[in-house]
Amino acid sequence: MEAFHQDCAEEQEYLEDTLRHVRQELGKELELLDGRKAELIKLRKEMWENTAHFSTDFEKLTEISQYLSSLGGQTASYASTIRQIGKYKRVLQSPYFGRFDFCEEDQEEREKIYVGIHSVIDAGSHSVIVYNWRAPISSIYYEYELGDAEYDTPGGIVAGKVLLKRQYKILEGKLLYFFDSSLKIDDEMLQKALSRSTSSRMRNIVETIQKEQNVIIRDTENELLIVQGVAGSGKTSIALHRIVYLLYQGLNNRLSSNNILIVSPNEIFSSYISGVIPELGEEAVGQMTFGELCEGLLEGRGNIEKRNEQLEYLITSDESESLFKRRRMEFKDSAAFAKLLDRVIKHYESNVIAFEDVYYDGKLIESKQVLRNLFLNGKITGTTAKRLKRLEKIIFDRVHPIQRERVAKIVGLVRKLEGHEFDYKAFGRLLSMKESGKLQKKVRSFTEVDYMEIYRLLFEDKKLFFELAHGLELPQDIEAILETTRINLQKGYIEYEDCAPLLYLKLSLEGSESFNEIRQVVIDEAQDYSPLQYMVFRLLFGKSRFTVLGDICQAIGKDGELALYEQIDKILGKNRSVQLFLNKSYRSSQEISAFSQGILKQPQDMIPFERHGEEPLVCCLPDEAKMEAAIVDRIAECLSEGFETVAVVCKTSTASYELYNKIKALADVKLVADENGRIEKGVVVIPSYLAKGLEFDAVIVHDASDRNYCTSLDRRLLYIACSRALHKLVLYYRGSRSRFITQ
Repeated sequence: MEAFHQDCAEEQEYLEDTLRHVRQELGKELELLDGRKAELIKLRKEMWENTAHFSTDFEKLTEISQYLSSLGGQTASYASTIRQIGKYKRVLQSPYFGRFDFCEEDQEEREKIYVGIHSVIDAGSHSVIVYNWRAPISSIYYEYELGDAEYDTPGGIVAGKVLLKRQYKILEGKLLYFFDSSLKIDDEMLQKALSRSTSSRMRNIVETIQKEQNVIIRDTENELLIVQGVAGSGKTSIALHRIVYLLYQGLNNRLSSNNILIVSPNEIFSSYISGVIPELGEEAVGQMTFGELCEGLLEGRGNIEKRNEQLEYLITSDESESLFKRRRMEFKDSAAFAKLLDRVIKHYESNVIAFEDVYYDGKLIESKQVLRNLFLNGKITGTTAKRLKRLEKIIFDRVHPIQRERVAKIVGLVRKLEGHEFDYKAFGRLLSMKESGKLQKKVRSFTEVDYMEIYRLLFEDKKLFFELAHGLELPQDIEAILETTRINLQKGYIEYEDCAPLLYLKLSLEGSESFNEIRQVVIDEAQDYSPLQYMVFRLLFGKSRFTVLGDICQAIGKDGELALYEQIDKILGKNRSVQLFLNKSYRSSQEISAFSQGILKQPQDMIPFERHGEEPLVCCLPDEAKMEAAIVDRIAECLSEGFETVAVVCKTSTASYELYNKIKALADVKLVADENGRIEKGVVVIPSYLAKGLEFDAVIVHDASDRNYCTSLDRRLLYIACSRALHKLVLYYRGSRSRFITQ
């Protein structure tokens, strides 16, 4: 007991010492902020007083530009100081969460290593008071028990022994408790983290990172990291912590936040995860959905179907329409269709481009045969569009030297015409410009390529389609697929499944430099992307490393298979790649996990975290009105129990709208029915497919009847809905319950 009290006194002293250092640094930053604010105000005032507010004078514009440059630098410094102040304020709340005592090999000194979200350094002695969780030595905290341990440094492996591991709960600068753990990060800490209410935004998991998660976060060797994880295994959270870790490592290799992109499943999810990276002290990184990529790169080409519209159609259409839509998707998403697109590009280059003889001033500049040979013989390299533009440059480079003679000739001819005695020079030049314009238009008729026209050609010329498709496996209803696509394209309507093929064509023909600065790409919900979409990612982010995360049991619109990850590996074609599996789920109670697994056709090899709770409730009600009343009562019960986030999950967006309109006067609920919504604290009504990736304290499933959930797609939607729940799961149905509810 005496030793314990001594430990308490020492820990309290260390905390107070740490907080004192942080307050000192915070004070310095606040003083610095005042100075930078004053400088900023002064500079703005000088710019206003000493420069013209509107001027076409070049020297004055240069002066304004110099002021703006200085202003930009001062603003950046001011913003940096504000971020640093925010960091110190967060550190004052909880400066560290763990400690281990480490003794290096052949050394007697026992070093106490405190681990927190941010580093704390003694400005006088430059000694480290708290180590950043991303520091090399901090990896020991996550990976080792008491005993032998080692960590990697730029100078090599450092080995030694862990003599103590301790965990802390510090809140608002006060030490609430601490305990020693001889093994991994203790289940007690994790239990407390998982048993509390969840938030409307994803939280960081720095305090409870597990060994298998830490391996993924700190991997810097592989160019492609593929993670298959069960629902609740922390895939997304790990990916975000991995980004923060890579940015920390990026101090050495100049990786910054603008070099990283997250490909997110939808904007709801983007908003949900947006706070994690700034909370961990780094600038937010770019996020983009595949739909946003399509809208940006296919801008002005037609009315593009959104992903959630595609899913809604699949789920709500009758069986034959849904099956036909799915076959269109499977065909256009396939590697076989990519081969067909490659073939149509070659056909276009060899047979469609209508090269013409180019004449200027009655002289042959170049014959169409020579132009065709130059284009096809491989001496001009690059994409189709770049090679054609190179030909265009060759033509005009030959025209330019004789243009002056041509202008003089035209001016001479105009001078002889009656009525142009005084304006013959101007009129002659005008005629010359028109002539040059006609030449330019003629040349560009065969040096400009339109990917949309090539795509249309594939569906409008059936004979050509089947010639190019020779040897490829085609669906039985290919004729109907061709006709449906032809009609849609004619109307200017681009189905979502046409987006990846169009992007593939565009990027193959034109290339892209839009994302050249991107060096790390994170793709979440990997199971929902097709082989052709991954080919698009390869074309867009060819110089990048990839972190790809998915769960095949949550695939929507297609059957999920592990073979997809082999395809991804092959398509992205990186030199070093690895596939990792996360089988432990930390989200739901054991009772909810078991229930959710029972819905799957083949339950996963999943290990639930040992946290018990209520058994899920499955309730039969006589009609829709009684079901709605029961949902309203259950919402009130959940809120009274202290749950902060409650989701009423409907199968579709249409059902979500209908239920929301019926219960909104009876309960304080918000509707999230399309991908532009946002998750907030309280109660949301949401379709099943938009709930993927999110988690809630309580989930209420609307209409879990066999009429509503009966297809293979419905099975996965019901699994997604149930696996969102942390603490409470209730399912209501009328008639017969879904055949997939086996417990």
